[in-house]
Amino acid sequence: MKRIFFFLIPIVGVIAVLDLFNAGFPLTHDGQDHIARIANFYQNLAEGNIIPRWAPNLNWGYGHPILMFLYPLPSYLASLFHFLGSSFVDSTKIVFGLGIVLSGIFMYLWLAEFLTLGAAFVGAVLYMYAPYRFIDLYVRGDIGENLAFAFMPLSLYFILKLSKRIKPKYVVLGSISIALLVLSHNAISLIYMPFILFYGISLGFYKREKNEYCAHFLTTLILGLSLSAFFWIPGLLEAKYTLRNIVTKGEYLVRFAELESLFFGPWSYGGSGQFTLQLGILHWVFLIFSPVFIFWNKKKKEGVLVLSLVVYSVLAIFIMLPASDFIWSRFIILQNFQFPWRFLAITVFSTSTLAALAFSKIPEKLEKISLVTFIVLILFLSKDYWHAQAYIQKPEHFFTGIYNSTTDTGESAPIWSVRFMEKRAEKPIEVISGEASVVVNERKATKHSYEIIAVSDVRLRENTLYFPGWKVLVDGKPVYIEFQDENNRGVMTFGVPAGGHRVDIVFEETKLRMLSNLISLASLLVLLGYNLWGIKLWRKFL
Repeated sequence: MKRIFFFLIPIVGVIAVLDLFNAGFPLTHDGQDHIARIANFYQNLAEGNIIPRWAPNLNWGYGHPILMFLYPLPSYLASLFHFLGSSFVDSTKIVFGLGIVLSGIFMYLWLAEFLTLGAAFVGAVLYMYAPYRFIDLYVRGDIGENLAFAFMPLSLYFILKLSKRIKPKYVVLGSISIALLVLSHNAISLIYMPFILFYGISLGFYKREKNEYCAHFLTTLILGLSLSAFFWIPGLLEAKYTLRNIVTKGEYLVRFAELESLFFGPWSYGGSGQFTLQLGILHWVFLIFSPVFIFWNKKKKEGVLVLSLVVYSVLAIFIMLPASDFIWSRFIILQNFQFPWRFLAITVFSTSTLAALAFSKIPEKLEKISLVTFIVLILFLSKDYWHAQAYIQKPEHFFTGIYNSTTDTGESAPIWSVRFMEKRAEKPIEVISGEASVVVNERKATKHSYEIIAVSDVRLRENTLYFPGWKVLVDGKPVYIEFQDENNRGVMTFGVPAGGHRVDIVFEETKLRMLSNLISLASLLVLLGYNLWGIKLWRKFL
């Protein structure tokens, strides 16, 4: 029976993504931009940059630091599929499809650890078929959010396995799962993390070896965060060099959801405020009646889980409503989420889990008919959401060449630059004072090399946005870069003396990024060695 459900979930999941099998890419708000970002990401990898941070072809060819702040896991996965022979469009569609199917499989694995198989199946299907999942898939085209849904239940699965039996493999796999969650989408992982922490600690209350379990759980959490440190530490601390706080400040005020819209809204492919924000009819049913389940349930552990999920849901709903403005206005970091309705990600998870918990109490003789009824209902209620509005047909070189956009709304743009460039530069490098001839030797994602023959002292304009990490080397020696000149705002200008010179303009890791990389590398080494000494060391210490 377990195998039947396990194989049914991908089948049900594939129904939701059938439109991805059509030619072209679904027309969504951000989908095309994601393909362009992935193409830039892949170019970095092909040139040997293991951690891509600079997108050279975006922003009309002036480059953009968006890869510094953009969740990298979808791009790594899509790059793998592209390396194996798929186009960038197909590689991106594969990652979108995996986000749906894997989320169902991993949700089932977690729920099946403590509930009936039928109940786990119900929770997994509701998790895949929540209306917001289709908003991410076919309306917004948010590849990161879509993928992050897979790693929330996977993280909980390994934490639960660790609570049942302390084994090195559960620490290792749990840490990797948490890291994958963070690398899938930084905002979604942040709003999921409080529940992960609560869940892990609460499991310790039912353990005799509380200290040992809690030590390994916290190790799992810390290693997961450390493993992903190469992304989130620079992304968090170097955001001060961007327009993020300026662009996102106050935007949340027009993005709140009205309570009635969470119950029902017409399906639309429009922008924020037009597409539906409903939780889902079945999701609401299980949320509303879940308090009854708390009193009905005789198992204390499940009762605590239900109560925590209800509280988690109510808080998420409240934070999406205008009444929560007093919270948003006081916490600038919260405003970086931009959209209060993004907290629907919490209700997708919490209400699906509540549904599984409730379904587990259905008498065995009614389980089959209840399952069939449930499948028919969920497919019927969501039948209008499975489809793409239209498809875009673009050649591969459209995404691999200069892209006439930044692909973001300006929040990742350097603070000393304009928010958007508006046209391509005539040349990659220009002489703005003096007289010189320029020969382009090499122009890669993070290295631009030129031969300069200057008749007199000259000043040059490199048509690349400046961001910490860029250096200009003249004959191997660093020179001063000006990037706040009012006439050349945001781009790099520098001087070169008369004569022949080699100029290399390179993008390198800052000290902060290097430290973050080392933290991730150290965590990886600890995980590799955990099977050998991790458990013994903790037991000796405790």
